[in-house]
Amino acid sequence: MNLSLEEIAAKFNGSIEGEAGLKVNQLSKIETAQLGSLSFLSHKKYASFLYTTKASAVLIKKEFFLESKVQTALIRVEDPYLAFTALLMEEAKSQQKTFSGIDKSAIISPQAKLAPDVYVGPNVTLGACTLEAGVQIHSNCFVGDQVFIGKNTKLNPNVTLLDDTTIGANCIFHSGVVIGSDGFGFAPQASGAYMKIPQLGKVVIEENVELGANVTIDRATLGATHIATGVKLDNMVQVAHNVEIGAHTVIAAQTGISGSTKIGSHCVIGGQVGFAGHITIGDRVQIQGQTGVTKSIPNAGDYQGTPAMEYRSYYKSYALFKQFPKIEARLRALEKKIKP
Repeated sequence: MNLSLEEIAAKFNGSIEGEAGLKVNQLSKIETAQLGSLSFLSHKKYASFLYTTKASAVLIKKEFFLESKVQTALIRVEDPYLAFTALLMEEAKSQQKTFSGIDKSAIISPQAKLAPDVYVGPNVTLGACTLEAGVQIHSNCFVGDQVFIGKNTKLNPNVTLLDDTTIGANCIFHSGVVIGSDGFGFAPQASGAYMKIPQLGKVVIEENVELGANVTIDRATLGATHIATGVKLDNMVQVAHNVEIGAHTVIAAQTGISGSTKIGSHCVIGGQVGFAGHITIGDRVQIQGQTGVTKSIPNAGDYQGTPAMEYRSYYKSYALFKQFPKIEARLRALEKKIKP
């Protein structure tokens, strides 16, 4: 990038405190930025770095109050985080590599239907699938039979899409994603052994979904495991059979969702959360990291703990829990005083 502060301010209806013609050539974190770079400040946790940063310019909120003089130029905008993200997207687009054609090492079924401009990388295997315009399948991916992939979806290296999987447009799957493995279904027998339950369903993923590295989404026993529009799953999230996740829900790393659980739209799920099976989570629910969700949560709100409870109730209980050793000592002292 090579933009003047004036050009940046114009993009976001911002105002400049400093030299408008000053140019920046890279984007950096505020704590490690060097001369020539642009950074941003949106969280008060990093406010102290504003007074020590070596960045040439920093995006800050319009109403931000300076406690002392700064050495960097400032661009005041409505939302520094969104403005910086927009600049990151522009920079990423400028650096994006162009891929085209079908590598000669790819193995492609005669029944596969490929749009003319798809990219198929080295050592890819394609079954009787359908790839729409702009799809990118990078090296060592496997795509099975009766798989449909919508326009401009990108599979990074080593992604596996097993049979009967439907993927919408503009999705991004990172390396190691596995879609359509058998759900974890086993029926206990009188002998103590387990009989495998056939998993005959499919996986449906709508458009604009992004899956982090090593995400696994199991096929349904019957029907479909369903991921709605705009869902974002972090690395190593496990989605079991017949799970449904509503539109624009985001889930952080190492979360596990047991079979037939339904999660609503616009939910925010922290890392290492565990969901029991056959429960329902309503829309706009926020669940803090390492929470154990054992029952349905129908109403929007913040939840934490195992079993999950309302966020404020959890912290009131936790405050008491931390005091239990002192409370016990006081009780023992009182017992000694009242003993005959």
